[in-house]
Amino acid sequence: MTEYPTSQEGPQPAAATAAPAPGGSGLPFASGSAHRELGRVPGPGGGEDGHRRAPAASGASGASGPSGAPGASGASGAGSDEPGHGKAPVPAVEATRPEIPSARTRSESDDGPYEGGSALRTTPGPAGAAGPPSAPGEPGLRDAEAARNAGAAAPQGPGGAEPLPGAPAADTVARREGDRLRFVGAATRRIARGIDLDEIVLGLCRATVPTFSDAILVYLRDPLPVGDERPVGPVVLRLRRTDRLRPIDDLTDISSTIGAGMDLAGAAGATGELDFSQLPLVGPQGDLPAAELCEIRSGGALAEVLRGVRPVFGSSAAAKAALPELLGLDHPLPRGNRAVLAPLRGRRRVIGAAVFLRSPERPAFEQNDLLVAAQLATHTALGIDKAVLYGREAYIADELQRTMLPDSLPQPTGVRLASRYLPAAETARVGGDWYDAIPLPGSRVALVVGDVMGHSMTSAAIMGQLRTTAQTLAQLDLPPAEVLHHLDEQAQRLGSDRMATCLYAVYDPVSHRITIANAGHPPPVLLHLGGRAEVLRVPPGAPIGVGGVDFEAVELDAPAGATLLLYTDGLVESRLRDVWTGIEQLRERLATTAQLTGLDHPPPLEALCDDVLDMLGPGDRDDDIALLAARFDGIAPSDVAYWFLDPEETAPGRARRFARRALARWGLEELQDSLELLVSEVVTNAVRYAERPVTLRLLRTDVLRCEVGDDSPQLPRQRRARDTDEGGRGLFLVNRMARRWGATRLSSGKVVWFELGLPGAPERR
Repeated sequence: MTEYPTSQEGPQPAAATAAPAPGGSGLPFASGSAHRELGRVPGPGGGEDGHRRAPAASGASGASGPSGAPGASGASGAGSDEPGHGKAPVPAVEATRPEIPSARTRSESDDGPYEGGSALRTTPGPAGAAGPPSAPGEPGLRDAEAARNAGAAAPQGPGGAEPLPGAPAADTVARREGDRLRFVGAATRRIARGIDLDEIVLGLCRATVPTFSDAILVYLRDPLPVGDERPVGPVVLRLRRTDRLRPIDDLTDISSTIGAGMDLAGAAGATGELDFSQLPLVGPQGDLPAAELCEIRSGGALAEVLRGVRPVFGSSAAAKAALPELLGLDHPLPRGNRAVLAPLRGRRRVIGAAVFLRSPERPAFEQNDLLVAAQLATHTALGIDKAVLYGREAYIADELQRTMLPDSLPQPTGVRLASRYLPAAETARVGGDWYDAIPLPGSRVALVVGDVMGHSMTSAAIMGQLRTTAQTLAQLDLPPAEVLHHLDEQAQRLGSDRMATCLYAVYDPVSHRITIANAGHPPPVLLHLGGRAEVLRVPPGAPIGVGGVDFEAVELDAPAGATLLLYTDGLVESRLRDVWTGIEQLRERLATTAQLTGLDHPPPLEALCDDVLDMLGPGDRDDDIALLAARFDGIAPSDVAYWFLDPEETAPGRARRFARRALARWGLEELQDSLELLVSEVVTNAVRYAERPVTLRLLRTDVLRCEVGDDSPQLPRQRRARDTDEGGRGLFLVNRMARRWGATRLSSGKVVWFELGLPGAPERR
C-alpha cells in the first residue's frame, strides 16, 4: 500500500483512498463544510486549536500516491462492484447528532443524550448537512469521507485497527458530560433557592422530573432531628412528596409513548386515559403507590443502604432488598438500572432517602448518573438541615416574642383595652416593640408601650427585661416620671448601647384623668366621642438608656367615651414617609373611622385596631408594630363612696355604718351582712398598724369593690390559726367570702382590697 505524506499537524490516521474519477486531477482536496464539521477531532499538538485535519474526498474526485499510482478504493464508485478491485466497499458510517427524538426512536439499548433521549443517527450529506443513508449502488464517496472522520474520532479497538462497534463519538461523550454538569449546576441552584422544607423538596422534584427521571419519591425522617438531637424511638421515614410525569390523554400518542412492545388496548383505559398500572412508575389514579410510612429495622437492608450513604442502582442486590422495605411490598419496581436509591445525609446523620425512577421506554441510568444523584441528594439534605435549623430558630423567636408580650389584657374597672402586634417581616419575627396594661391600686391602670432599637433576639431579650422592670415599678405605684427614670438606669446597667423609647401613662377612672410621661416615643392620639382626633402634647423626653436626663409628666383630661391610641414608630414611619406625616395620616384615619360609625357612639375597639393597621400600604412595613387602644368608660361619682377613719378602736364600727348607708343608697342591701363582716376585719388590721388616718372606699361597677389603705408598708399574709388562738382568722374569712382579694404596696403604705359579686350579675372572670 502506498503511504501518503502527512502534514506537521500530527500523524495521519489510516484511511482508505477513493479511486480517481475520470477527468480528475488526482490531487487530494477538502470537501468544504463536511470536512470542517466531521474531520476535526481533538489531538495533541494539532496547531492553534489543538485539532488535526484528515484529508477528505468529495464528489467523484480521488487521490493518488506520489508515483501517480492509484491507491486503494475507499468508496463504492461506478466500478466498485467489478472484479479486480482490491478491497470491498466501505460501508457508510453513522454520525451522531445530539437531538431529542420522539419516543418511537427510543429503545432500551439506546445511549442517548443526558436528557434521556437517544441519538439521532444520520449520514452527512453535501456540505455536512444531514441526509438519508446511502443506498446500495449509490456513489459512496461521502461515506468514505465520513468513514475517515468517524474513524479518527471514535474509540479504537485493540491494536488501533478498527473502531469499537457502537461506541459513541468523542464529541458526543463530551457534549453529554457537559450537559450533565450543566444540569447538576441548574438543579442545585434551584434546590438552594428554597428556605423552608417544602420549598427545598419541591425544588428537588421539579429539577429532576422529567429531565433526570420520570418519577421521584422523597422520604424524610418523622420527626426530623434538629441539631444534636438523637432519636429515642425507632427511626421512621414518611413519604414527604412525590412527583412524576403527567398522564397522557391523547390516544394518538400512546403508542409512541409506551413503546411498540406494549399492548395499546391494555395500556389505555375506557376513558382514553393511559392506565399507569402497567407501568412500574405510577398508579392508575396518578399517585405513586408507595408506602406512606416506613420504619427502618436495625440491621435491615434499608438501614445498610442508608448507612452506606452512596446512591445505588435499583438492580443491585442491596437495593432489591431495600426498596420493597421502603416503598412497600406491593410497589412494582422497574427492571434494569431504571431506579436509583439515594440516601439523604445531612451534616450529622441520614435524614431520609430519594428514589429516582425511569419508565421502560427511556434509557436506563448510567454509572455517571449515580454521581448526579449523589450531588442532588447531598445538596437537598444540606438544604433540609438548614431549613430545619431555621424553622427551630423561627419557633424560638416566635415563642420568645409571644412570652414577652401579654397573653391577654386585663379587664380593669372603667377601661376597655385592645391590642395588636405585627412583626417587621417573616424573616424578622422578633423585635423590641412591646405593650402592657398593669392594674394599679384604686382601680387605676398603667398603660405602657415601648420600642427597643433593633430586630434581633438581643432586642427581644432587652425588651423583656425592660417590660419586667416596668411591671415591678408599676406595682410600687411610683409616678410615671419616676418609672421612666428607673427604666433609664436599668437600661444603662444592661449595656451602654441599650436604648429604647417608652411611653408610660396612668389612667384614673374615678377622677377621669390620665398622667403621661414620655421617653422619646411618638405622642399618643386621643379620639373623642364626637369624632375629633387630636395628637396629645406631651414632653418628648430623651430615649431610655441615654442617662443623665430628667423626665417630665403631664396630666390631662380623659373624658368618658374617648379612646387613647398608643403605638410604636413602625405604624407611622417608613422609607416612604417621615414620622410626623405618618402621625397626621393616623389622626385623619381615626377621625374618618369615627365619622363612619357615628358621632354619638365610639367605634368598636377591635374593629378600630384593624382599621388602623389597614392604613399600611406596600412598602410601609419597615419595622415591627405594637398597638394598644384604651376606651375610657370611667366610674361615675355617684358610684363612689369615700371616707377617712382615724386609727382608733371605734374605727371598725364607723366603717360598718358607712358601708350600710352606701349599700342602702345603691339598693344592695343583700350584701350588707357579708360587706360589714369583711370591712370590719380589714379595717381592724389596718388600725392595728396605722399611724395616720385610714382610707375606706367603695366602688360600684360590675362588682362591688372595697379598698382600705393605711401608711404601714407591711403586707398582710393569710395564715392558719390554731384552735386556741383568739385572732388570725380575718384574712381567712376574706378569702372564703370574697370573689377576689389582694394587697398592694404603695410608696406611702399599702392598700388591701376585695370584691363581692352583685346580685343577679354574671360572674366576672
